[in-house]
Amino acid sequence: MVMPNLQELMQDGRTAALAASFPAVTWPVQANMLTGELPAAHGVISNGFYWRQTEQVEMWTAGNDKIERPQVWDIMRSSGVTTAVWFPMLSKGCGADYICMPAPVHNPDGSESMWCYTRPKELYGELLATLGHFPLQHFWGPLAGIASTDWIVDSAVMAAIKYRPDFFMLYLPHLDYAAQKLGPDSDAARRAVVELDQTLGRLAAGMREAYDGHQQQYPDGSPLRWLVASEYVITPVDHVSYPNRELRDWGMLQVATRDGREYLDFNASQAWSLVDHQLSHVFCSDSDASVIERVVAGFSGREGIAEVLAGADRGKYAMDHPRSGDVILISQPNSWQAYYWWHDDALAPEFATTVDIHRKPGYDPVELHFDPATRGIPLDATLIKGSHGAPVASSAQTGVVLSSDPQLLPPSPAQVRDVDIAGIIVRACTTLISE
Repeated sequence: MVMPNLQELMQDGRTAALAASFPAVTWPVQANMLTGELPAAHGVISNGFYWRQTEQVEMWTAGNDKIERPQVWDIMRSSGVTTAVWFPMLSKGCGADYICMPAPVHNPDGSESMWCYTRPKELYGELLATLGHFPLQHFWGPLAGIASTDWIVDSAVMAAIKYRPDFFMLYLPHLDYAAQKLGPDSDAARRAVVELDQTLGRLAAGMREAYDGHQQQYPDGSPLRWLVASEYVITPVDHVSYPNRELRDWGMLQVATRDGREYLDFNASQAWSLVDHQLSHVFCSDSDASVIERVVAGFSGREGIAEVLAGADRGKYAMDHPRSGDVILISQPNSWQAYYWWHDDALAPEFATTVDIHRKPGYDPVELHFDPATRGIPLDATLIKGSHGAPVASSAQTGVVLSSDPQLLPPSPAQVRDVDIAGIIVRACTTLISE
């Protein structure tokens, strides 16, 4: 698809195929790109964690300390490179000089007040005075759209003008929404590409304003070098699996009933599944070998499930980390996994029909939809038409990385892996400083 602003940025550069490592979901891929390591080393095994000792699920709230390896800003600090990071979700508390990411204040009554974590701390107040609050309702949920990416870009430009870091990383989420909600080939997904390109044009203009005259000129006449990575590819899906319903049917997952609704009972369950797009981590009580064996046997050959990995077999994709589930379920490319454990929607927990990314023990893309009849999130997982996360096995799952400087990427048709991005960044920035 034509993206004129992106094409202009990259007209003298180089493009390569980009292969995301499994699991090809946001947190692990970003950690791969920032560390040059895989989950077995850095410990980011999905977009959330289950802490076995406390029997608590942590979805989308973890800080940077959960990444167990040095990141590009840590590596480049000794070279004098100044760094900024805008909106990768594991950046809170990282070693970058300048940071911005959403961090809503959770009030005692259960409501949220919008705020952002920034470094320096007072920066969000300055952004707020000029741009207003970060539009969290447009970052995720039925209203998700370009407004959140626009705010990220505008705030990044403000920070660049004020601080001019040597390296600036931005996470622009806009292409995630329509492609999952309605499918990657939908008209809405195509419109999203056009919208993002328009925003990239504003980003390019803003960064030129920030940096012109402040850094050396490169052969293309620009003081800036751009590296754009697609992170992962969303593919069409026409099937959904429900691992927790299966585990319940087998007598392994237990629920507790409160106020006429069913909640997952972690303590009483022999096994339950933390789902995340096209994979899930099945946690077995005390990592009991007989329970693990039953889970593997039960899911092997099930419709929608491509691979069932346990124990050392998880090392096939560098997922043999203590934080991983005892069993990892991997979807077929046309399927994804929903967290539902109830069979009767009337018994679903109250958070199921709300945008509640923290209490749901797994990722729920159905939150992109809205049911006017109930004025809430529908409970129909078949509404989702796009997903990602499965191992890259075909060109349809392969993304792209582009650089305005042809020296940063290998000659075509070489393929770049997500773990290669950290080295590309470090070499580019340290060379810049040395020159």
